[in-house]
Amino acid sequence: MFKKQFQNLKKVIWYLMLGGVGIVTLSRLLTGLVGWTRTYSAEDVPTRSVAIVFGAGLTRSGTASAVLRDRVRTAAELYFAGKVSTLLMSGDNSTVEYNEPAAMREYALSLGIPDEAIVLDYAGRRTYDTCYRAREIFGLEQAILVTQDFHMPRALYLCSNLGVDAVGVVAENFNYRRISLLFWNARELAATVTALIDVHITRPLPILGEPEPIFNADSTLPEEQTRRETIYD
Repeated sequence: MFKKQFQNLKKVIWYLMLGGVGIVTLSRLLTGLVGWTRTYSAEDVPTRSVAIVFGAGLTRSGTASAVLRDRVRTAAELYFAGKVSTLLMSGDNSTVEYNEPAAMREYALSLGIPDEAIVLDYAGRRTYDTCYRAREIFGLEQAILVTQDFHMPRALYLCSNLGVDAVGVVAENFNYRRISLLFWNARELAATVTALIDVHITRPLPILGEPEPIFNADSTLPEEQTRRETIYD
């Protein structure tokens, strides 16, 4: 009797494992397809008014992490190339001591981005929140997303399903350790499943507030912007 129950339990666990693997695989395939069709090089990406830069952690001293600096630097390159006129920097500021948007702004200023071209979103605690608020709070209908390739498919899928016509440019200015890349890609497996649940089932409300549209209805992207050949550290 006990042996039969144990065998049945093994079957249940096996089926659950197979189901979990199937769900993760399908989720990654779905978001990956969206990412593949909407990701461009910095030279070929369609011009948009705004680049959305996603938060990615801080160092112990409160400055932008290497991953975050990579994203900000790539967004700065888009700005100087005339691809965007505004950088929306969205990150976590859940405590006074932890302020991703402020660190992103500080690094962007050091690269020569004018302060008036920077908009900060202090409530971008998750990728879902950033994309949701981009549409509902900042009034964006189109944007270029800037993040690493391991995160890009999920970011594009979320924004595209939350009302933002998004295309992406991968941040790849820095080299990362293989162990770090392995961790980030593994983390994306669970995060991608959660993203699909958020978009298609639960539709949670992030922190909102009064609308703060970046552009008026008649705003347009300037025909020319100041360009620089080199971005200094």
